[in-house]
Amino acid sequence: MSKKLNNNVIKRLITAILLIFVLMALMLVYIFTSFYRSSVNNIMELGVSNMNSQATMIENYINKDRDVLLVTADTVNYMLQNGMSNEHILHYLEKETDKVESEVDANFTGIYGYINGEYIDGSGWIPPEGYEPKERVWYTDALKAGGNATIVAPYLDAETNTIMISISELLVDGESVLSLDIALNGVQSITESMTMNDVGYGFIMDKTGLVVAHLNEEEKGKIYPETDEQQTMVDNIIKGEKEHFSLSLDGKQYTVFSKQIVEDWYVVIVADNTKLLMELRKQLFLCILVSALVFAIIVIYTAISARNIARSQRKEKESREKLDKVNMNIIRSLAYTIDAKDRYTSGHSQRVAEYSLAIAKKMGKSEEDQKIIYYAGLLHDVGKIRVPEALINKPGKLTEDEFDQIRIHPVSGYHILKDIHEDERIGYGAKYHHERYDGTGYPNGLVGENIPEIARIIGVADAYDAMASNRSYRNALPQDIVREEIEKGKGRQFDPEIADIMLGMIDEDKEYRMCQTERNQSDILVIDDELMNIKMVERILKDIESINVVRAMNREETISALENNDISLILLDLKMPDIDGFELFRLIREDYNIPVVLMTADRSMETIHMISELGIDDYLTKPLNAFITREMVYGIIKAGRDDL
Repeated sequence: MSKKLNNNVIKRLITAILLIFVLMALMLVYIFTSFYRSSVNNIMELGVSNMNSQATMIENYINKDRDVLLVTADTVNYMLQNGMSNEHILHYLEKETDKVESEVDANFTGIYGYINGEYIDGSGWIPPEGYEPKERVWYTDALKAGGNATIVAPYLDAETNTIMISISELLVDGESVLSLDIALNGVQSITESMTMNDVGYGFIMDKTGLVVAHLNEEEKGKIYPETDEQQTMVDNIIKGEKEHFSLSLDGKQYTVFSKQIVEDWYVVIVADNTKLLMELRKQLFLCILVSALVFAIIVIYTAISARNIARSQRKEKESREKLDKVNMNIIRSLAYTIDAKDRYTSGHSQRVAEYSLAIAKKMGKSEEDQKIIYYAGLLHDVGKIRVPEALINKPGKLTEDEFDQIRIHPVSGYHILKDIHEDERIGYGAKYHHERYDGTGYPNGLVGENIPEIARIIGVADAYDAMASNRSYRNALPQDIVREEIEKGKGRQFDPEIADIMLGMIDEDKEYRMCQTERNQSDILVIDDELMNIKMVERILKDIESINVVRAMNREETISALENNDISLILLDLKMPDIDGFELFRLIREDYNIPVVLMTADRSMETIHMISELGIDDYLTKPLNAFITREMVYGIIKAGRDDL
């Protein structure tokens, strides 16, 4: 029998391991997929940022050229208005040409223009016979621009293989035009550094498809598109619907980043996806490989360990149960400590913590921030330990003095918490969660964003749960009323942005699950052969909400009561005429796992040892102390409800 049982356990263990393996594999696929998508998005955002930075550099370079022309044009306009001759103007242009070439940018090749019906050139260039300035693009484009500086379409200088542009401006007389020639070597230098993490290449083209600058100098001066693939690329660039898009070139997948700049120029970075995402894919492959190795180790270790499970099964089970019980008791103790004084808000701290966590997630907080906010939500009311229980549970309206005592709990909570965690925000959550956005809260009357964000989050969650939970004087409010109150409190009691997040959560909660509506009825079975003792227990427990006492005076009535009622707790007298209390406990435990408290006047160590040995939950000494009895019953009942 034992061997068969052990074999079944081993089979179940192996089945569980395989199930975990499958579920973990699915989970990892989901996680890795999400991670990959997120990382790709981050890389694309970095590419857009890099491209924008390069585009800004080029725009600044062009604007510097434009500024040089504007300053020169202002001076020439002044000279024209004062009737100065072309000889004076030519002399000024010659000096200015030398100055900008030597002091500003060597790529400025000359300032020239058509002035007072005559072509003059600061660089000393003499036009050939038949040269007609007014027919040149630099002149005609300036006329069309109507006095605004304009960039003339780029062209390739066949002798120097340099892309040139002219910036021209119509002068004050409405006929004269001043122009500045620029070799785009500076733009070419910027373009040669345009890559995405040292992957791919950059180029600049104008609206006609002319390649103004390119990492590969052989491409300069070409007019795209030359192929169908380039046609697709150029169309997407000029449309400008997306800052980046995918493209197939020469059988490979690329990502193209583009941005329009001055005069319908386009800055473009083309990155090979294989190289761009290589490091990410390596990391993903390594993660998958490590995960596979871990799984393999787990499977091998499990296969080896399974042979020894039969011998250690009982001990392992007992140890696990003890550890689970210790952990559960610690958790219960913490939750009970915070909420113990308020008998009408069971689970309040837990719910506030959960709502605060949900808000933090909606705000995009990091996992570490989410954890801190959750802890702060759990502990926000810990300062109520310092407030008298009678005051917390007072059903009527509080006096001003009583309310002042309530107001101390945020300060008390802060001083309790400030030294137990290295993150000071947990203490701030306790201290400031009753501050109001308009400055009318307590304890410090902070206003707006002067209230720590963690407290503004908890403040909304706390107020929501106060309305969506039961109180001694009412049940949870209807959801539409709760929503209306949150809406009213925006900008007054609550941070508007956080309140909007809570309103969104309310709107998503179609079935109003975020509330406390239970009013659990707890049946307590009192087993005593003396009716007077049972009535005494009934008097002691009459003030505890939702408690119903079921009577039993012997073994037969006990069995009947257990069969016909949903008993939450048993108070059992040790001395019974027809059966010993320990005997009856053993009988009950055969079919029911209900908490049992023994009532006895026997204070001997033998009895105490027997209570501990049998695993009886607790015991009360007769004659019963009303306060101790109520506290014990409330504690056990509350713990049972919290486990539901």
